Amino acid sequence: MATIIEEILSKIPHDAKISCTKYEGANIVLYTKSKQFFKYGGDIIYKLVEDFKKRIELRADPSIRVSEEKTLSTIKKIIPKEAEISKIGMISTRGLVIIEARKPGVAIGKNGEKLKEIKNETLWIPVIQRKPEIRSALIQNIRNVLYEDSAERKKFLDDVGKRIYEVTKSSAKTKWAKISYLGGARQVGRSCLFLQTPESKILLDCGVDIASTSHSFPHLEAPEFNIQDLDAVIVSHAHLDHCGLVPLLFKYGYRGPVYCTAPTRDIMALLQLDYIQVSHGQGGDAIYATNDIKEMIKHTIVLELGEVTDISPDVRVTLYNAGHIIGSSLVHLHIGEGWHNLLYTGDFKTKATNLLNPAHTKFPRVETLLIESTYGCKDDEMPPRKTSEKELTDLVEKTIKKKGKVLIPVLGVGRAQEVMLVLKDYFEKKKLKIPIYVEGMLWDVNAIACIYPRFLSKDVKEKVFYKDDNPFLADTFKEVAGGKERRQVIDGGPCVVLATSGMLTGGPSVEYLREFAANKNNQLIFVSYQGAGSLGRKIQSGLKELTFNGNQTIPLNMKINTIPGLSGHADRKELIEYVKKIDPSPRRIIINHGEKSKCLDLASSLHKAFKVETTVPRNMESFRLR
Repeated sequence: MATIIEEILSKIPHDAKISCTKYEGANIVLYTKSKQFFKYGGDIIYKLVEDFKKRIELRADPSIRVSEEKTLSTIKKIIPKEAEISKIGMISTRGLVIIEARKPGVAIGKNGEKLKEIKNETLWIPVIQRKPEIRSALIQNIRNVLYEDSAERKKFLDDVGKRIYEVTKSSAKTKWAKISYLGGARQVGRSCLFLQTPESKILLDCGVDIASTSHSFPHLEAPEFNIQDLDAVIVSHAHLDHCGLVPLLFKYGYRGPVYCTAPTRDIMALLQLDYIQVSHGQGGDAIYATNDIKEMIKHTIVLELGEVTDISPDVRVTLYNAGHIIGSSLVHLHIGEGWHNLLYTGDFKTKATNLLNPAHTKFPRVETLLIESTYGCKDDEMPPRKTSEKELTDLVEKTIKKKGKVLIPVLGVGRAQEVMLVLKDYFEKKKLKIPIYVEGMLWDVNAIACIYPRFLSKDVKEKVFYKDDNPFLADTFKEVAGGKERRQVIDGGPCVVLATSGMLTGGPSVEYLREFAANKNNQLIFVSYQGAGSLGRKIQSGLKELTFNGNQTIPLNMKINTIPGLSGHADRKELIEYVKKIDPSPRRIIINHGEKSKCLDLASSLHKAFKVETTVPRNMESFRLR
């Protein structure tokens, strides 16, 4: 049987002078020594894409490209100064030139004319990236890793493609798929699902339960799981309970691809680095090192929402907007020749928020739905969002009038940005001059949000992308860079503090809590889920005293409030509505990512409402999808 590349080459004219063919994941790249074909062979390539239903790219062979020095000079002549180019990087092994600009639209030009001009004059492929509005060493380090290891990455992408396009080993009549729950069943935390087919072994998320002291990690020791046989990892979004242990796979020797959106790649690296720092800060040893995170970045393949791509010989993935946090995605898997379609929601939100658009509902096909149930119980219906926003701003204003301080523990990504938008608008409306201090990884996450405005709601995207009115750069927000500045906040006047971690399991939020707790004029506001066993959950359950360092006891006199309506999760009503709206309707629903009672309650309600088979698996349980 001819390979797909041999079939493609058989349909290309001989005078195209194809010198080399490579895979870049599922993409097929052809290198040509013909300047004429490189410039004008677009119609032939387009026809090949239509015929083979694969992404095929044409690039110039190194022998015909303009020199790097002359290419840099040409780019500076073609792209207007108004684009504000900050950096140009060359990836010679792949014929790409990366142009970082503050105004990407100006650099691209009307209908992409500037990029076409650069391509035709230099024979390099220009790629435009947005310059971070907020300085972020992390973002620069990620980009440096992808550039400095370009030869190694080129080989990695080629190896991935060879695996994807392998002639299948099994009979075409063999149709089965099996899901094993290595974590995330009847619990919130350590989400990790293992999909097996006749050809593939794929991991959906690999998280850690940061609130647990005894069952924190997925069951990677499960007999059916062998890291050496793993074909791919898909990360739905960048919260530690879904991505926290991905670097551990690389520590154990995994060298395959990790698929996610670009914001998810950047944010999960940030959270994983913070996880290492918190582990050291609590006197423990980190379970992986920064080099393992670097290895993960080198092996990550980012996908756009709605982009269809093969990830193994018999599995194709499409990521859709989940509405949970920046870059979060629903994972749609097309198994075999379409004999089974699986939708894994990860964490999702079905209603629009200030920051994000609602979760996607229309799919080509869905036989099995794996849905979260964080708020799946009958009592888990949240108030309208505007009501919750008013409750938040009322509490803040009352506290400020009493000369108190407000502490809002937040996850570094998601609720932090949502709360920032709510408070910014309110403070501007009321002309309040009270500072909002932001500490933890929030500034880096804000920087990432500004780089990828296409993942944000229309209103925020326009402010970041078009109007130069970036809400994350408002004067009311003050970054707290470390212990000295934190002391100034603690000793200063009325203020609002947004700090990680969101469950009070470590980080600067715990330091602020220690200082604010005894004052009855201060306010503690929870806006995100508090995991079982976390300090946040204990406080919600009525804890009256805090103990630090084993012997320091502080009375918890500050006011305590929880505002669930700002959550990035779908509530009970939204979950049921989503199952009703999803098109097409699933034949089977598997409930995960929820405490046991919530999973069982939601399963029962969905079965009664839609007469559909529902399953509530346990960890370490495996079952066939068909």
